[in-house]
Amino acid sequence: MLEKIKSIEEKYNNLLNEIEAAGEDYHKVAEFSKERVELEPVFEKATEYRSVIRQIEEARMLMGEDDQEMRELAEIDLKELQPKMENLEKELKSLLVPKDPRDKHNVIMEIRAGTGGDEAALFASELFRLYSRYAEKRRWKVEILSQNEIGIGGLKEISFMIKGDGAYSRLKYESGVHRVQRVPVTESSGRIHTSTITVAVLAEVEEFEIEIRPADIRIDVYISAGAGGQNVQKNSTAVRLTHLPTGMVVACQDERSQLQNKLRAMSILRARLYEIENQKRHNEVDADRRSQVGTGERSEKIRTYNFPQNRVTDHRINTSSYNLPAIMEGEIDLFIDELSVRDEADRLAYIGEDQD
Repeated sequence: MLEKIKSIEEKYNNLLNEIEAAGEDYHKVAEFSKERVELEPVFEKATEYRSVIRQIEEARMLMGEDDQEMRELAEIDLKELQPKMENLEKELKSLLVPKDPRDKHNVIMEIRAGTGGDEAALFASELFRLYSRYAEKRRWKVEILSQNEIGIGGLKEISFMIKGDGAYSRLKYESGVHRVQRVPVTESSGRIHTSTITVAVLAEVEEFEIEIRPADIRIDVYISAGAGGQNVQKNSTAVRLTHLPTGMVVACQDERSQLQNKLRAMSILRARLYEIENQKRHNEVDADRRSQVGTGERSEKIRTYNFPQNRVTDHRINTSSYNLPAIMEGEIDLFIDELSVRDEADRLAYIGEDQD
């Protein structure tokens, strides 16, 4: 434990020096300051832990004194300090669990209709409402970035941002394939259909966190085909960005100005590219964003919404809720809490193995 906190203390002090040396370089100061703030709780707890260790050592030395009264006082101190040290060790161990640096970020969510035609598009729209309701309950703000609607009220795809402290830490567990089983409104025989929707959750990325060279971007502008008023439909306000090295394409057309659409498209592009780089750093098998959502086939799923049985099941934790209407109103903390606990337990186990 002392070795681990020693490296943290050294890093914290080095960051203070880096901030001072950065001077007026805003990007570097922002980057170093962010790291320092993240390390501060560990640094403060480590300082307290070292103080208790020192007091225990002093008390043990006093136990060897000839003075009976001093030995008794030292024994009392040890009885109080030992449990305190053990509690601090537990707290430090929890703080030392590797944290995702993106947990406090806003999120960009992308929902796409997979297998199932119009029924999949209709449920994609309902999932968007689910996440909007969840954000509303947490006082987070939802902003639509781009969408592709179908005539009956469904969504082929939608990209939107949720702004709020800790949004990514909660919603990151929603990435994957969501399966719905129900009788479509267009089904006259009453037969249950199975459809799939893919959800990708990307952390919003600051400009200094990933570099995109202007030469690597091709920008095309065109007249918006969607709603947005007379100005949008008459002028070339829609923007399509193509990232030439990867071939990744992002289009935004819902804002009234070309500049606003370009800024939104860049935000999505940065998030996608950062996700790819992050996966590469963690040596995952597929460093493409599609590894997060799969192919959309019926067999790949993280959660199933079974309307006839009023049941929602998260297959990763084998947990079900029999209150589907509440889930569709954004009451998904049942799943997110359990996934978060499992995630932290896995990381704690990793720390434990590292210490052995």
